[in-house]
Amino acid sequence: MFAHISPSPACPPSILGLTASHASFSSSEFNYRKGTEIYGEKEPAEYVYQVMSGAVRSYKLLSDGRRQIGAFHLVGDIFGLENNDIHRFTAEAVVDTTVRLIRRLSLERVAHTDPALARHLLVMTTSNLQHAEDHMLLLGRKTALERVAAFLLEMDRRTGVGVVALPMCRRDIADYLGLTLETVSRALSKLHACGALDFLGSNQREIVLVDRAQLAMLDT
Repeated sequence: MFAHISPSPACPPSILGLTASHASFSSSEFNYRKGTEIYGEKEPAEYVYQVMSGAVRSYKLLSDGRRQIGAFHLVGDIFGLENNDIHRFTAEAVVDTTVRLIRRLSLERVAHTDPALARHLLVMTTSNLQHAEDHMLLLGRKTALERVAAFLLEMDRRTGVGVVALPMCRRDIADYLGLTLETVSRALSKLHACGALDFLGSNQREIVLVDRAQLAMLDT
C-alpha cells in the first residue's frame, strides 16, 4: 500500500505530513497487541490510519485458505485510505503497535479547503498505485531469489538505518512474496553464503546488507 516514511522514529510523525497547526481535524491513538486485527476486509472504511510505532500488515485470504500480504506499513506510514466505502484488505499488527486514527469524513472535509493536504493525499494515492504495480511485477516475473533481494532492498530503503531490522517473520515475508517459507529461508541462506548479506542476533531478523550492488543486480 502506501510508502510514506516519517523523518525519524525519534520524532513522532505528523498527521499526513502536516503539523498540528495546519491540520484542523482531530485524531486519536490506539494500541494493538501483536496479531490483533485493526480492521477487517469488507468492513466500513470510516478511518484512515497512521503507524506511530510497530508495524502493520495488510492481507487478503484467498479462496483456498492461503494468505496474500499486499503491504507492510512501518512507522509513519499511512494506510486504510480507500477509494470506496469498505476496506479491501484486512490489517493486523505485526508486533505490538500504536496506530493513530483519523476520521475519513473529517479528513476529506479539510482536504477540500487545504491545498497542501490535498496534494499530500494525491502523492500518497500515486505511491499506492506505484507500489501495487511493482508488487504485481515482482509476483509475476521474478524468481524466488530476485523476489527476496527486492524485498530486502525495499526494506533497506524504507528504514534507512544501515541494519534492516525486520519486524515480520519469514512466513510473513513468504506470504508477501508469493513463496513458501522454505523457499524464503533457502534464498536468504544463499544470499548469505555468497556474501550479499549477514545476520545479526539469534533470530536472524536483523540483516546487514553487505553487498547492495549484488542485490541490486538481482532486483534489476
